[in-house]
Amino acid sequence: MEAVVLSFFTFLSTSLGGIFALRNRDKLHLIMSLTAGVLMGVVFFDLMPEIFSLATKRGFDVTPSLSFIVIGFLFIHILEKLALIHSRRHETEYAPHSHPTIGLIDASGLSFHSFLDGVGIGLGFQVSPHVGFIVAFAVIAHDFSDGLNTVTLMLRHKNSIVKSAVLLLVDATTPILGAVSTLFFTIPDNILMLYLGFFAGFLLYIGASDLLPEAHSEQSSYKMIALTITGVLFIFIVTRFT
Repeated sequence: MEAVVLSFFTFLSTSLGGIFALRNRDKLHLIMSLTAGVLMGVVFFDLMPEIFSLATKRGFDVTPSLSFIVIGFLFIHILEKLALIHSRRHETEYAPHSHPTIGLIDASGLSFHSFLDGVGIGLGFQVSPHVGFIVAFAVIAHDFSDGLNTVTLMLRHKNSIVKSAVLLLVDATTPILGAVSTLFFTIPDNILMLYLGFFAGFLLYIGASDLLPEAHSEQSSYKMIALTITGVLFIFIVTRFT
């Protein structure tokens, strides 16, 4: 039950991150610069080390997980392009036309990751209370950026504030559901490694191919570069000291 109780703090952390993004949506390009750095940091300082750690501890071949990075990258690339092709076919019927479906796809992927964050907390407590608390603290610390990322991706693709708030609520709730689910099942480490690889590719695509180009599409400044670096350093600090 400790996992379920602590998962409520992830709800608060995620919600605060999303509310911050909603209240500062007039500075969306600056937020996207920060978010891109955060996503890159999560990939290289959180997901990748976890993959190699599991491979070392369990004696697994790391190649399948690395392959799933490519699969995850291509999967979200194909989904976005298919949604874009569909939207362009209707641009002559509905003008002006935006692409909110892409934002829904990206934000839904982050919500699934948040669900597995809750699963991670629950599985940590199955190992020991000490491990459980460490995992919970790490999740709570980076869930602020999860809420920030969810709202940023929704607004970047011209979704309404109401839809963005709904996806924020989903993202904030899923860790609780993930923690509750671990009362009934466990995830084999070899499957978890594949998921981590897939999600790393997902985040790489969003950060490098979606957020960064959009953030610098209208203006570029040293402040935006500094925010991207700050996002990377934030995750580095969180992962090194939790």
